Amino acid sequence: MTPPASVQRPVGEQLRHWRRRRLLSQEDLAGLAGISSRHLSFMETGRSVPSRAMLLRLSDRLDVPLRDRNRLFTAAGYAPVYGERALDDSGLEAARRTIDRLLRGHEPYPALAVDRHWQMQAANRALAPFLRGVAPELLVPPVNVLRLSLHPEGVAPRIVNLGQWRAHLLDRLRRQVEASGDDVLDALLQELLGYPAPEHDETPDPAAIAVPMRLRSEVGELSFLSTTTVFGTPVEVTLSELAIESFFPADAKTAKVMRAMSLVGRVMRFRLPLPQRRS
Repeated sequence: MTPPASVQRPVGEQLRHWRRRRLLSQEDLAGLAGISSRHLSFMETGRSVPSRAMLLRLSDRLDVPLRDRNRLFTAAGYAPVYGERALDDSGLEAARRTIDRLLRGHEPYPALAVDRHWQMQAANRALAPFLRGVAPELLVPPVNVLRLSLHPEGVAPRIVNLGQWRAHLLDRLRRQVEASGDDVLDALLQELLGYPAPEHDETPDPAAIAVPMRLRSEVGELSFLSTTTVFGTPVEVTLSELAIESFFPADAKTAKVMRAMSLVGRVMRFRLPLPQRRS
C-alpha cells in the first residue's frame, strides 16, 4: 500500500512500487520508456537519480496519478510539477462554474461531483429524492457517496436490487484500490464490506453494459443507469481527481416521474458546502 504522504520514500522505491502495481517487469517498463533495463535498475536501487524528463516519461508509462507524480518529483529533489488547490480556491472559479453547469444541465435527473475518495463536492436539485429517509449524520459534510449508498441507515433499504448494486459498487471500488494503492479507499472498502448485506450478492452480468439502480419511492419504483465523466487532460491535481456521476432514467416511467417532480417543484435545491482544504 502507498504510505502516508508524510512518509517520503526514496524515488527509486516509489518507482518500483508503481512498476509492480502495474504488473510490469523491469524489462517491460524499460521497453515502454525506451531505456535499458540496467538504467531502470540503477534508478530503482538509488544508484542513479532520474532526471525530471525521465520521471515524466516513467510516470506517464506507469499511469501514475498526478498527486503521486508530485511525490516522485519531490523525492528526487525537484519541485512538484502539478499544481494543487482546493476546489473553493479562487483560481478554480472557472472550473467550478463548469461543474455547476454540467450538474444543472443534467436536471431533471440526478448528478453529483465527487473527489478521489468519493466525497461529494456538489450535487444538483434532482438528487433530493435519493436522500429521503437517510440518517442526518450521513449527510454531514464531507459526505461519502458510497457510504451513503450502502449504509443500513442510508439509501440501501430503498434499493430494490441491493445485492446487484452493492456488488457493482464494491467491484468498482476494489479496482480503484488495486490501481491506486490508496489507503483511504482501502479502508473505505473494508468498511463497506462490513455493512449488512443481502444473503447473496449478485455477480454483475459480464455481458451487461450497465447495472441499474432500482429505487423504491412514494410514487413507485424508479430505475436509473449511471455514467462517470472525468476531465480529459487536467494538469491540476484536484481537477484530475474529480468525477461527475450522472444518473439517467432506465425506463420511460422514471423519466416521466422525474420530469413531473421538477415541474411541480418537488425537487428542491441540494448543495453541500465544499470541504475545507486539508494538508
